[in-house]
Amino acid sequence: MAELHEALFYKTLKGKAVQCGLCRRACAIPENGKGQCGVRKNTGGKLYSLVYGKTLTSSIDPIEKKPLFHFRPGTQCLGVSTYGCNFFCKHCQNWEISQQRAEQVIEKVPFTSPEEIVKQALAAGVEGIAYTYTEPTIFAEYALDTMKLAREKGLYNVWVSNGYMSKECIDAITPFLDAINIDLKGDPRFYKEVCGNVNIDFVRENISLFHKKGVHLEVTNLIVPGFNDSEKDFKEVSEFIKSIDETIPLHFTRFSPLYKMSHLPPTDIEKLHSAERVAKEAGLKYVYIGNVAEEESTLCPECGSVLVKRAGFSAEATGFKKGGKCSKCGFSTGIVL
Repeated sequence: MAELHEALFYKTLKGKAVQCGLCRRACAIPENGKGQCGVRKNTGGKLYSLVYGKTLTSSIDPIEKKPLFHFRPGTQCLGVSTYGCNFFCKHCQNWEISQQRAEQVIEKVPFTSPEEIVKQALAAGVEGIAYTYTEPTIFAEYALDTMKLAREKGLYNVWVSNGYMSKECIDAITPFLDAINIDLKGDPRFYKEVCGNVNIDFVRENISLFHKKGVHLEVTNLIVPGFNDSEKDFKEVSEFIKSIDETIPLHFTRFSPLYKMSHLPPTDIEKLHSAERVAKEAGLKYVYIGNVAEEESTLCPECGSVLVKRAGFSAEATGFKKGGKCSKCGFSTGIVL
């Protein structure tokens, strides 16, 4: 068994307790206790990551699957994940691994070093690494060491996140982070009841902070029937994104019945189209519908010409000239090629 890796982002308290500073939960953890994520443990007054090097997935995905539509369209990335999460979402599609917190299960995962992850990516011929499937914040030390090596080798780094990391974590990862997709799940009630007593204000603050720091940002809103599917919900999400930048891509995605919400129906397609309409009326330039068999090509907001042609998860960027500008009208699209 590999030696446990001491965590970053914590401070010691009285009586060998520690306070984790990795995410906005800021868990105070007694000796031999764990944080709410289940994968950070206080042993002898020091905080350790139980999942450093415990890679569960190393699948190759198109960047569009994250979904990131405006960052390196048409490229592929190696997906990396571990056990655990700092949320308890009742509709999680990866609940088998995100909600797994048993040490005896985690210990059985073979150790994979950051160097090995980067070697895998290079051998596969992909352009980058995605930290995804479960929340990358909870394995930030592992991700960070991998990101540094990946950057040295010319690979990009992207996170798919719930956006609940601390400011200290953001400061540490942004020098090596190329893009991030953050879920903006619903209103304050949704976050408290569905996600496990989460404060939406922290998610909103972090979305703004990543944008200010210049990290390429996209936002996803999964529409769950009866919970966040009203026009009021769509308007609130859209107006918040517009208040930051009207060119941030917003993805409305279809819910599939899973985990503790398996009794609900899938999202009605018309609800997705309603969300798209509301977002465009709010002034957003790029709005997409996900998890449905519909074309999701990117059009120039100025002249309507096709910038990125998509079919499923394949993408072809053809409508550009230098600097990511529209080849027809010269509009600065903000798309990273």
